[in-house]
Amino acid sequence: MERIFKKHKVCAILRGLPGRVCLSYAQAAYQGGIRIFEVAMNSENPIRQIETLKNNLGKDAIVGAGTVTTLERCKMATAAGAAFFLTPSVSEPVLEYCRRHDIKLLPGVVTPSDVSRCLEYGYRTMKLFPAGELPLSYVKSLKGPFDGTEYVAVGGVKGDNILSFMKSGFIGVGIGKGLLPEAYWKKGMWEEASEFVREMLSGV
Repeated sequence: MERIFKKHKVCAILRGLPGRVCLSYAQAAYQGGIRIFEVAMNSENPIRQIETLKNNLGKDAIVGAGTVTTLERCKMATAAGAAFFLTPSVSEPVLEYCRRHDIKLLPGVVTPSDVSRCLEYGYRTMKLFPAGELPLSYVKSLKGPFDGTEYVAVGGVKGDNILSFMKSGFIGVGIGKGLLPEAYWKKGMWEEASEFVREMLSGV
């Protein structure tokens, strides 16, 4: 996960989108320059969404599953061919499942204890969530005692604060609702959406 985020930096989080617009939304983001996509497992028919994105986006698109909070969701995401998993918290059954099946995982952490538990399972790149509720200096406080760890900011990330997170020591970010103005995808303004994303990524 460290290598993926150091290369691409921004992950599009697809949560709660109507199935009819999911592909167009992702294609607009892809045309704008995004290559990492997370389909939240509590979305409408997430398995179909994962499969659809894998089959229709460019070959360099990386499609994973988010909100993988249970073993059942782990198995569903695996069957759908998700390239990686994300969790909002530390779940030992999920950590063990991913380690046993050699699945790329970005586990959600917020405390030093969370970080320690993930390190026990061999995961050194983590998702700090909810990053937007914490001071920007918090990530450096974690990196002090946990040398060699890396973090992706999720929660509260928007186009106008991506650089602030990156300059604070994060290797990447995940953006959900802040990725596109709602009017763009509700009105099918896909060219405008792509340009919006392209502009967002221009300084990253």
